[in-house]
Amino acid sequence: MEDAILKFEILLKENVNYFPEISQNVLQEKKPGKWSRKEILGHLVDSAIHNLVRFTEINYIEKPYKHRPYNQMDLVNLNQYQIMDIDELIKLWFVLNKQILRIMKSVDEKALDYKIVLSDESIIDLRFLMTDYVEHLEHHINQIKS
Repeated sequence: MEDAILKFEILLKENVNYFPEISQNVLQEKKPGKWSRKEILGHLVDSAIHNLVRFTEINYIEKPYKHRPYNQMDLVNLNQYQIMDIDELIKLWFVLNKQILRIMKSVDEKALDYKIVLSDESIIDLRFLMTDYVEHLEHHINQIKS
């Protein structure tokens, strides 16, 4: 977990100041059937919201924890990230992820082994879900930067 936490801290620190430097035209540019960079950042907000709930609920809900998927496309559209003020969007992304980072840093070693049942009935643990969250974040940050 230490490696994932370190990577997470670096991603937040580097990008909270980088995102505001990207021009509005670049952030809002859309290609058919694809999200804009701004919408990708919005997707990361949705991901943070859902994972914040997962990372906390698993500590007090009956085990094994049942992972609930969400409709990514609908949420990006419903939340109107394409027209949201970029400074507000960046702040929202950053604050949610700072809270997730706090949780990851304080998670009990035993809790990292809590089992999670995915919608396809496969089983993972909290350690994997947290590590995967950081990888997912990095993947989409790289899309925003490209």
